[in-house]
Amino acid sequence: MATHKQIELKNEVFFITFTCYRWLPLFQITDLYSYFNKWFKYLADNETSLLAYVIMPNHFHCVLFVDDSCTKSLNSLVGNGKRFLAYEVIKRLKLTKNHRLLEQLSEGVTSKERNKGKLHQVFKPSFDGKLCFNRKMVETKLDYIHRNPESLVLDYTKYPHSSVGFYFREETHDFLKDYKDFI
Repeated sequence: MATHKQIELKNEVFFITFTCYRWLPLFQITDLYSYFNKWFKYLADNETSLLAYVIMPNHFHCVLFVDDSCTKSLNSLVGNGKRFLAYEVIKRLKLTKNHRLLEQLSEGVTSKERNKGKLHQVFKPSFDGKLCFNRKMVETKLDYIHRNPESLVLDYTKYPHSSVGFYFREETHDFLKDYKDFI
């Protein structure tokens, strides 16, 4: 369910999803995959642990643990991440002179948003945030996240833009933490 209300809960695990405008494969077109690490660092700097993620060509899923010491709401954490990513998407589209796509993203801005200075609609409004109540629910979400790219690759355990390598092949990741340490 899309959330338009502030989520102030702390010391909890959340499953998060946000989607590119019109399901456009903006992450793939702009090769934004490694840029997500800037947002992951922002999360870590704000006492929020990344437990799992997958970056698909047109949407993103993750599992986050928001610590009691975090001074920001979940909405602020996700909203800032989407803002960082949106600016970079637009920057890369301009660099590659992808005027057709820039025009399409511009057409997605409402007149009210345009009056406030917004120029492009990179994401669907808001995000989906679901509280994970127990370990079984977290494990279900991790399985969903890791299997999400099954239609893109022959072996989902080798998909490079997710936490699957961290959990299945014990690869290191600067910002991932094991969910078992949190729930």
